[in-house]
Amino acid sequence: MGIMIRTEGLKKIYRVGNEKVAALAGVDLEIEEGEICCIVGQSGSGKSTLLNMLAGLEKPTKGSIVIAGKKVTSMDEERLALFRQENLGFIFQSFNLLPQLTAVENAALPLMFSGMDKAKRDKRAMKELENMGIEMRAKHRPSEMSGGQQQRVGIARAFVARPKVIFADEPTGNLDTQTTEQVMNAMLDRVKKFGITMVMVTHEQTLAACGNRIVTLSDGKIISNEIINRQPEVVV
Repeated sequence: MGIMIRTEGLKKIYRVGNEKVAALAGVDLEIEEGEICCIVGQSGSGKSTLLNMLAGLEKPTKGSIVIAGKKVTSMDEERLALFRQENLGFIFQSFNLLPQLTAVENAALPLMFSGMDKAKRDKRAMKELENMGIEMRAKHRPSEMSGGQQQRVGIARAFVARPKVIFADEPTGNLDTQTTEQVMNAMLDRVKKFGITMVMVTHEQTLAACGNRIVTLSDGKIISNEIINRQPEVVV
């Protein structure tokens, strides 16, 4: 197993009025290929900022990020967009589904961008919807689904292109306890099957415990980086 993600001296400073606020204050982190890394910490600790930096959704003020051997902090927007498309999957707390598309069309979107023909991408997207227990809603649009159902479609979309890394921001925040357990175990099964590295921000201790690396942030700094040598599983 090699290093999939490496950050060095990662800083993010926001300007609030006349003041500068350090959301990240020099983060050095290595995440191995195939690891499930859970990022935890109090509100305002820098969890989501770090996730956004790693995912290439925000530029750091200072420092470097290397993913799969590529220095993403040196890429221009066009190269970064292509790199994300080919290597990364995202699970957003706010779903980010396209309202005019059905569940299966939303789940298949990453495959459409990669040029896969419609029959193949619909078949694979349908398989991912089945893994998330949402296949009965395949032809429904987001407005016809509950928040939890929409989140499951978003999770299916993240896995459909078999990315090297999946970034997840509170991926089960809109699910009840029973569904959280089912969906997380389905996610862990897919991560293991395809050797995907997953980086997940969560405030739920039960979900954090499913990782084999737990990184705790406080005031934009890593205060704990714990490696757990066991098979990830969810006990809710």
